[in-house]
Amino acid sequence: MNMGVLTSLGLVLVIGLIGGLLSRRLNLPSITGYVVVGVILAPSVTGVVGEAAVRSFEPITETSLAVIAYLIGTSLNMGTLRSLGRSISWITLLQCLSGFVAVAAGLVLVAGRVMPGYTVMETYLPFGLLMGAIAAATAPPAILAIVRELRAKGPMTTTLLAVVALDDAVAVVLFALAAAYSGVLMGTSTAESTLEVVLQPVVELGGAVVVGVALAAGMLFIARYVRSREMSLVLVLGMVLLSYSLSEALGMSGIIACMTLGFVIGNRRRVGDLIVALDEVQAVLFTMFFVISGFHFDATSFAVAGPLAAVIVVTRCVGKYVGARVGGIIGHAPPKVGENIGLALMPQAGVSLGLVLIAASSFPSLANSMVSATLASVIINELITPPMAKLALVRSGEARGDGKDDSA
Repeated sequence: MNMGVLTSLGLVLVIGLIGGLLSRRLNLPSITGYVVVGVILAPSVTGVVGEAAVRSFEPITETSLAVIAYLIGTSLNMGTLRSLGRSISWITLLQCLSGFVAVAAGLVLVAGRVMPGYTVMETYLPFGLLMGAIAAATAPPAILAIVRELRAKGPMTTTLLAVVALDDAVAVVLFALAAAYSGVLMGTSTAESTLEVVLQPVVELGGAVVVGVALAAGMLFIARYVRSREMSLVLVLGMVLLSYSLSEALGMSGIIACMTLGFVIGNRRRVGDLIVALDEVQAVLFTMFFVISGFHFDATSFAVAGPLAAVIVVTRCVGKYVGARVGGIIGHAPPKVGENIGLALMPQAGVSLGLVLIAASSFPSLANSMVSATLASVIINELITPPMAKLALVRSGEARGDGKDDSA
């Protein structure tokens, strides 16, 4: 079994690299190639990688998510955020709400045809609300991978990273509210439990911030005695993994904790090694994360949930784009930001998958439909939206590389 896992991991890196290089040749982001490779090797397609190996890769996925969240945090400069604060707030709020409303409305309208035999108030509306909240989340890994590949820098890039960092927090709150109201509609919740569900995300997010700040303080203290970049890598990776795992163990958001950790470190002076220490392992983590994401493609689920997934992808893209444009106008975002950021907010993955698993356990009668539709929509999304994000950054004029430089 161990040999199988090691062989699979070797395939992930080597064939993933080839997929990324071919993708660049086609002028697409590397991550599109990574995901395609993962889908081809998936247990439900060619079966080259088995189910046991996929399950064994879970720690790699969590490590990658934690590191990516930390890197996003270090990219958020306090001074720049102050200057763009109004536009970031409006874009974050409106694109998230618009995506939520568009997906929920679209699913309520079509669910009766795909899932006949139920009532609107007790099934289709709760289904739409939950799926809308799940779809509101964006995918930080995809955004950061494209930003790093293009070496993008400027107001558009800063706004994009800030919106992505805040987006997941808003999505979690929306999900909690949707879950509370859905429980009332389906008769599975009481007033007390509803209040508890509504307050839960506040505690989770606040607790994650506290964990991130506390570990950042510890990290800065230990860093005084670290004299080499190699040892800085050990310290950063260790603290990032502690931040993620402790938060998750306490029922808090590991992603928010790691973003907070990175944000505190990134806004301190004379801590350069703590910011760039992970540069050497980024390419490996990005490759593994996106190829492994493709392994979760389920051909059976895709066939069954195809119509629902199509509705989710289309309504989500339209909702987020319109919301981002309106948010940019109200928030007086620079023209290049307002015109392009909507396209860059389309990728969807990690947080959505986590939320749908929570929803499935809380609403078992809707579990199969929710999980299948989300998995199918995420796969479609990860294949078609990274080129949109790349286009947005290129159009903004902030892409400093064309994505074809292997050293990028």
